[in-house]
Amino acid sequence: MSVKIIENSSGTIRPSEGYGPILRPTARETYSLRQQIFELVRASGRIARAKIARTLNISPGSVTALTAELISDGFLREVEEISREISRGRPPVALELVPDALYVIGVKLSDEVHTATLTDFGGNALASASQITNADKKTANQLLSETEVLIKKVCESAKLPQKSISAIGVGISGIVNYTTGVVSWSPLLEDLDTPLGNIFSTHFETPVCIDNDANVLTLAELWFGAGRALSNFAVITIEHGVGMGFVSDNRLFRGAHSMGLELGHSKVHLDGALCRCGQRGCLEAYLADYALAREASTALITPPTKRQNLNDYLKDLYEMAKLGDQASLKIFKRAGRYLAVAISNVIHLFDPKLIILSGKPMQYEFLYDEEMQTEMRSLALYKSRYDTQIEIQSWGSMVWARGATALALTELTKTVVVEGH
Repeated sequence: MSVKIIENSSGTIRPSEGYGPILRPTARETYSLRQQIFELVRASGRIARAKIARTLNISPGSVTALTAELISDGFLREVEEISREISRGRPPVALELVPDALYVIGVKLSDEVHTATLTDFGGNALASASQITNADKKTANQLLSETEVLIKKVCESAKLPQKSISAIGVGISGIVNYTTGVVSWSPLLEDLDTPLGNIFSTHFETPVCIDNDANVLTLAELWFGAGRALSNFAVITIEHGVGMGFVSDNRLFRGAHSMGLELGHSKVHLDGALCRCGQRGCLEAYLADYALAREASTALITPPTKRQNLNDYLKDLYEMAKLGDQASLKIFKRAGRYLAVAISNVIHLFDPKLIILSGKPMQYEFLYDEEMQTEMRSLALYKSRYDTQIEIQSWGSMVWARGATALALTELTKTVVVEGH
């Protein structure tokens, strides 16, 4: 069990051949045949009817009838099958999604920069936009106004009217009930239990799905990244907070109340350091960027003057550590030990095939140096020391919004494609 760094600094994940999770048979069998066929075409990019029948083990007649419905509804179209073999006669026919059938927008709300991506039904990112904000807590209406500016900007960039958008996905940090769209708590909002999904849906007159930002980042990997082919993996995010998303059997796990896997608020120290949530001893209070800055201030290292300067401040602290400043080095080493505890706990609880670490603080290698990895292995049970892969991804800021488009596409698949609403 060791940490591997994956370079993907562009922050843009594009579907090379289809997009969406590549479902295992156990994940497919709970879906209707219509949805199974649609999901297979989406994941394949382009596929012949005969191969659909073989893959799903259903009759060619059923495939013909159901694909005819999907074509009639405007979701699929016939195209020439890509084949390396040169043959006489009529070219073989395959099926693919109609890219301009529907459009969605994914939004990531942040305390620094909001981001948005507009995606077509074929999984292609057509335009992206960003909007600088401040770290002050906001009312729901203030957050709505900022989001409205961002959505207008991304629609103008894509040269599409806002009325052409069929759904909006939103990722926000905090405790979010995906089913109800209620944000129980977020560092971005003044109030508790804010029905943000309903407020946004009513204003934009469009279905809006809202989820925890760690979940939307996990969806980006599941729908557009290497996680497409994995049925079981975890994503741990370290930014101004600490979050986690987990995929089991090709599906995002949310828990009974759609608010599970709050890794950052799992307790690692009774009566410990104060967390943003108001409780003490949370993992986030020892590992997030503000926790590192607070620790530096306690150690009598000059603190940042403004929240907006925190990233630069941590970079300066990191440079001091590299030059051998023991006080600075100790801060990163201590945080690395808490990260080792978190990773070993995730392995013991969920046994993931892969754990992906993401976030700006992961650029500081003292958090995952050999000393940290040795501690991580010592905390893990014997077998899991070697079987779990751990990767560090540097996706960039726009990938969060990309994951939010997957949130919107998931809802459209259920309500429009499958249920016909």
